[in-house]
Amino acid sequence: MEPTPARRRRGAALDDALLDATWAELTDRGYELLSPESVAERAGTSKSVVYRRWPTKGDLVRAALLHIAGRDPITAPDTGGLRDDVIALLRQVNTRRVALASALIAQLSDLHRATGTTIDDLRTSLTTGQRSAMEEIVARAVARGEVNPAKLTWRIVRLPEDLFRHELLMTSQAVPDEDIIEIVDTIFLPLATSQPT
Repeated sequence: MEPTPARRRRGAALDDALLDATWAELTDRGYELLSPESVAERAGTSKSVVYRRWPTKGDLVRAALLHIAGRDPITAPDTGGLRDDVIALLRQVNTRRVALASALIAQLSDLHRATGTTIDDLRTSLTTGQRSAMEEIVARAVARGEVNPAKLTWRIVRLPEDLFRHELLMTSQAVPDEDIIEIVDTIFLPLATSQPT
């Protein structure tokens, strides 16, 4: 690791440098070996600067994950139809999040052990305060009359992403397109669009 030469930075520029350094430390060394001191050295600042912003290592890593995910946010496609929207969403996640997810799987078991959190806790913290892309897609489909709201549950709405995430966690690779189509066509759409009984 080559430390960044010290220079005067403030506000967002300093935060960005610290969070970039945190992500680099996490991917290079893992959660266990990451420290506020190593982050400060890599960012070319002092450890007190890190501690003032993020009092614990867990806080620092969660902030870095939000920072990295926020650079290329997942958006809800609007193709005009539920099927195409969900397929486009899963394909988008495939291209934008596989590397991030693989790094998380490989590096964050120590974070979960140290903080008593789970992958789902982390996912929730990354999406807190905003409607997920899947929820937005389904809400538009309800407004268009494509989805039967009487049959919807939060589990059905999350089902495509949950099945996609399971495949990703099991293989640490991009989910094949045929699997995305199968998730949407044979599992999700029959549940979301069925008529009330």
